[in-house]
Amino acid sequence: MTKPIDQGRRESFKKVLLGGAALGSLSSFESKKESPYQLKGNINHGVCHWSMRPLSIEELCVGIKKIGFNAIDLIGPDNWHILQEHGVHCSMCNGAELGIPDGWNDPKFHPELIKRYEEVIPLVAKNGYTNLICFSGNRRGMDDELGMKNCAEGLKKILPLAEKHGVVLQMELLNSRVNHKDYMCDKSAWGVELCKMIGSENFKLLFDIYHMQIDEGDLIRSIQTNHQYFGHYHTAGNPGRNELDDNQEIYYPPIMKAIVESGFKGYVSHEFIPKAEDKLASLAQAVQVCDV
Repeated sequence: MTKPIDQGRRESFKKVLLGGAALGSLSSFESKKESPYQLKGNINHGVCHWSMRPLSIEELCVGIKKIGFNAIDLIGPDNWHILQEHGVHCSMCNGAELGIPDGWNDPKFHPELIKRYEEVIPLVAKNGYTNLICFSGNRRGMDDELGMKNCAEGLKKILPLAEKHGVVLQMELLNSRVNHKDYMCDKSAWGVELCKMIGSENFKLLFDIYHMQIDEGDLIRSIQTNHQYFGHYHTAGNPGRNELDDNQEIYYPPIMKAIVESGFKGYVSHEFIPKAEDKLASLAQAVQVCDV
């Protein structure tokens, strides 16, 4: 007898999570030189530091290497030396942006944004990194067409420098329904049109799977259709932005398979907020769920 789809999905998740549980906590990692789970190597895993707090950057560096990967997102120039001391890569740099609401869609922010990105882009390259985050900004009553035009005009002023240094500017797709009210780059179609308008391989979209599940869904089709415009991915469970478990609606394995099948060679970074006290055990489970 065929199992109901939801039951089969939950059992599949449980098998993965039970395997992930075998990875244990950081304390159990410390008694072993290697993680018992060997990553398949099809996904380049990363993690966002902010969502793993109160772990320090140093603690996270040690923890992820014991899990089996070595990349952390959203670290700026002031803290790159910590990653470098631990041999950990910065998979998505920050430090040039003005924040999420004040972005490239409003020309009044362009002078300061241009100044900041012109300072940070060479530093990114000098330190051996590639990706630098940016944001559209909030609408504040502006229509999407004008906002796109303003973003393109501003970004084109710094893209020659990014191209010179081999740095890829990545505009994050964020939901405007729950977490970032009024944010303009809240649909992949809008972001893709901006990419086409800019016309540079050094401008891509950071496709946040959690955010796009909230604002548009149809995740696999988006990846299959527009993967050439996506330069980075983030994960989290929805609803709640917590662990990638069977309490949330996104089933990650086929999404990861679609990413792999698209030929993507960049990073998939975990940006969920663990409910569990043992943050690293939750991270280890998420890595195994997504390691297709």
